[in-house]
Amino acid sequence: MQAFLRFSRFIDAINSKVALIANWLVLLSCVVSAGNALTRYFFDLSSNAWLEIQWYMFGALVLLGAPYTLLVNEHVRVDVLYGGLSPRRKLWVDLLGGLFFLIPMAALIGYLSWPVFAQSYAIGEVSGNAGGLLRWPIKLMLPVGFLLLLLQGISEVIKRIAALRGQYEITYKYQKAVQ
Repeated sequence: MQAFLRFSRFIDAINSKVALIANWLVLLSCVVSAGNALTRYFFDLSSNAWLEIQWYMFGALVLLGAPYTLLVNEHVRVDVLYGGLSPRRKLWVDLLGGLFFLIPMAALIGYLSWPVFAQSYAIGEVSGNAGGLLRWPIKLMLPVGFLLLLLQGISEVIKRIAALRGQYEITYKYQKAVQ
């Protein structure tokens, strides 16, 4: 089990580093958005490339940030049921949800998105908008993002199994929303 937990820590470290990229993309997309708005309103200048890069950055930050959100237990869940469960039952819900929903879904979407990226790259797909950008860089974010989410799902499953065996302690940082 210790080898699996080391692998889990390795995955956690990768997704923690990738999350830094997602964090910077938030700031950068705000700067680009503000700069685009200012140049459009004050100088009557605009470019489809600036609009598209905002969209690219937002898509990338969501796809690269999702695995870290899972790592820190801040993902969306249905608290009506989950919040009232005992810690052991929460482990079982997380384990079964990871095994039967998260991992298969992330693997399937990652697998199916690879040909979309590969075709876009092969043909050098460019946006249909005047001054638009290459499409393959953002399409690459789909398989990369879902691969990272798949790996984080595996990491979480490992940690839940270890916790059920008493070999790892899960710290739930999740707090029920205050209404």
